[in-house]
Amino acid sequence: MSTTVTRDIKNEIAEAFHQSKFDVANDHRKSAFAFFEKTGLPGTKQEEYRFTPITKNLEKNFNWDIKATTSSINTIDEFLIPNLDANILVFVNGNYSASLSKIISPDTEVKIKTLSEAFKSDSATIAIYLDKVLTPESDPFAAMNAAFWQNGLFIHVPENTNVSKPIFILHFNDAGENQVISQTKILGILEKGSQLSVVEKFDSVGSNPVFHNFSEEWIVKEKSHLEYCKVQNDVGKSYQVANTIIHQSDNSLLNTFTLTLNGQWVRNNLSIIIDGEHCESHFYGLYLVNGNTLADNHTVVDHQKPNSFSNEIYKGIMDGNSKGVFNGKIFVRPHAQKTNAFQSNRNILVSETSTVNTKPQLEIWADDVKCSHGCTSGQLDEEALFYLRSRGISATLAKAMLLYAFASEVLAPIQNETLKSYLDILIAERLHNNF
Repeated sequence: MSTTVTRDIKNEIAEAFHQSKFDVANDHRKSAFAFFEKTGLPGTKQEEYRFTPITKNLEKNFNWDIKATTSSINTIDEFLIPNLDANILVFVNGNYSASLSKIISPDTEVKIKTLSEAFKSDSATIAIYLDKVLTPESDPFAAMNAAFWQNGLFIHVPENTNVSKPIFILHFNDAGENQVISQTKILGILEKGSQLSVVEKFDSVGSNPVFHNFSEEWIVKEKSHLEYCKVQNDVGKSYQVANTIIHQSDNSLLNTFTLTLNGQWVRNNLSIIIDGEHCESHFYGLYLVNGNTLADNHTVVDHQKPNSFSNEIYKGIMDGNSKGVFNGKIFVRPHAQKTNAFQSNRNILVSETSTVNTKPQLEIWADDVKCSHGCTSGQLDEEALFYLRSRGISATLAKAMLLYAFASEVLAPIQNETLKSYLDILIAERLHNNF
């Protein structure tokens, strides 16, 4: 008679933590892990994770005997964005690779160093900002990351500085020989009156599973401007949790775009704290998935001060057995009068076996505001499809044209034409070849 042994994954993670050796922030790590031990990994009975069986998948696909994994990669050219003239920062299996990175902007425009270096050279700044807006208490995976991060980056833009070249961050995982568990962290600070464009991309190779737990904090100070783009097109066995939080001060401008195409499951927690007056914030997202991919987007827009504007548009196209999740929250605090906040989530289910769960939320404690939210889910417009077919267009091309028209709106905030063209091609190819 066989018996089933239930793994105690929480104890496995605890043992891995106590056996690990870190070079910096040991007291900080211990405090974060103490909170993680209290909460453990989230289950589907918890409201924030009820559509995403993260713990079950981690138990099934990963062991927590965490060891350093090696990679023989010596070039990352095939994973770059063609013709994008940018600073290139590369993580390999969670560790920053100086040899694969290429920084072309001068120190006078942007200072880039590892977090380990920053703990020594910029300790006062690190103490003020690291894990202060993205606290370990905000999410179990944020707590795990604060305890386990292997390496990280500190990006600092001086006051009144325009960084002329974008920063391209490649998160690369080599799972050719073993599973990979990556814990990476980024802290970025834009001082008053500065401008920066950031593009992040996630890729892996190999047949073994990858768990990437990623946390980042961006501090956008008064009159600063941040362009932030995330591209998730990892064709490997990738399981990813990304916690991103952006803090805005007076008169700052933010444009974000998140494109999710591939992965076993991808969980994006994107939170914006609008802690200033006359801020402008735009959030665009597209999850374009098929097969068995699960794309889960949780967003928070927290208006804490008056006279600011936010606009959020997320769209989803699901085919095969894929699953989309959108949970968007807008908070308008009591002092945030004269707030304009808008949110829209629209979805198209291409197949009968694809699903989407959407939950827009709006909580207002102020009385002089303009706010709206809404969501739609449905199928392609049969009349529009018939019209295109009647003009001699094939069924496959007609469907791709309608889906492209639906999806392309979210590219609006992209300012860099090279990046915009690359994303446009990715979307068009996916729609033409897989839907």
